[in-house]
Amino acid sequence: MKRFFKNTYLNTHFFIGVSVLVFLFILAYIFPGLLVIAQMLFFVFVSLLIVDSILLFKQKGILASRILPEKLSNGDDNPIEISLQNNYNFTSDVKLIDELPFQYQKRDFEIDTQLQKQTSKKITYTLRPLERGEYYFGNLNLYANSPINLISRRFQFGKDAMVPNYPSFLQLKKYMLLAFSNKIFEYGLKKIRRIGHTMEFEQIKDYVQGDDLRNINWKATAKSSKLMVNQFQDERSQPVYSVIDKGRVMKMPFEGLSLLDYAINASLVISNVALKKQDKAGLFSFSRKVENRVVAERRPSQMNTILETLYNLNTDFVESDFSRLYIDVKRHLNQRSLLLLYTNFETLDALYRQLPYLKAIAKNHLLVVIFFENTELQRLTHKSADTTFEIFEKTITEKFIYEKKLIVNELQKHGIQSILTAPEHLTINTINKYLEIKARGLL
Repeated sequence: MKRFFKNTYLNTHFFIGVSVLVFLFILAYIFPGLLVIAQMLFFVFVSLLIVDSILLFKQKGILASRILPEKLSNGDDNPIEISLQNNYNFTSDVKLIDELPFQYQKRDFEIDTQLQKQTSKKITYTLRPLERGEYYFGNLNLYANSPINLISRRFQFGKDAMVPNYPSFLQLKKYMLLAFSNKIFEYGLKKIRRIGHTMEFEQIKDYVQGDDLRNINWKATAKSSKLMVNQFQDERSQPVYSVIDKGRVMKMPFEGLSLLDYAINASLVISNVALKKQDKAGLFSFSRKVENRVVAERRPSQMNTILETLYNLNTDFVESDFSRLYIDVKRHLNQRSLLLLYTNFETLDALYRQLPYLKAIAKNHLLVVIFFENTELQRLTHKSADTTFEIFEKTITEKFIYEKKLIVNELQKHGIQSILTAPEHLTINTINKYLEIKARGLL
């Protein structure tokens, strides 16, 4: 009996029926002839309620399970699957309420569906997590109705399931295919003309139509009496480091994700691309000090090491110390490396404070400074300005946008490459820059 009351919930139809009966009994005081009709309807209502209870509680009912992925991908739509099995001998209308992790702050998530008798069904919905960490799912609550639909029976499944939310490995797979396919141009990656020979010699082979005539080896040709050409391959095993600023400037959110998470997702993708290009991939972060270091290597487990390191990387609210970054790079990086520095400069003054350290780093390494457009400001420039305040607001906005372009020019003037990008285009623009550097042999 306790179980019955605990798992029984009254439906709207129940309250409508009770309201009608109460109204009829009230009218019976005025019109006594209605009393018999009200009593008959009362017994019919009670009978239906008993039959409804028997139908719902005398059978096994409905089984359900929540099928979660091994890990979630941050900033992406992750599919969550729910499997349902209807063991009733009748079609049941079902309300599904899943207790989502607290990070979503959503307590009214529900799905309505209908299950045919003795059949199974799968339902899929998506979640887009915006914070790395552990996501705990609560109960999977299911409310089943019989055709009478006066009460509902509650079923509970899948309590306390935890899924870790990692940097975007779905982006990793997507851009991995793009970087090594002909479809990259559709996504903004441009074809780069190779300048000169920045290639490693591989072998001498027979000439075939289409080989570059400039690579003909005349000595080998004279000895073999047939055309022979030198075959080259891209220089390999060059260190590529993702350097992530995790100071207060990277806390700013766009489309729900912080700049730090955009940088983390891009670092994961570019590390994988670099490894597939036979380079060494590594990373480290800095704010008050340099930490989260992964030395650039080409081990089979390198991507897993990078993924776990990025998973535990968090921002703080302090001013980042670029002098510590310079000292650490000088002390630990002896080989010339490609440093992809993810940070953010809002003003020229902010750049000038750090420029001496960036110039010092760029003397021994190929430094690419990656910072962000403020897309919210970009939207303001497209609005019409009618009032004095709106004109003032738009003018200041355009000034900030122009200052970002001046930062790019200032970096170029000192021989430092840069990427100014919208947060959502960070990954594709970073891949593009890496492929450009490889094609031009700048490293």
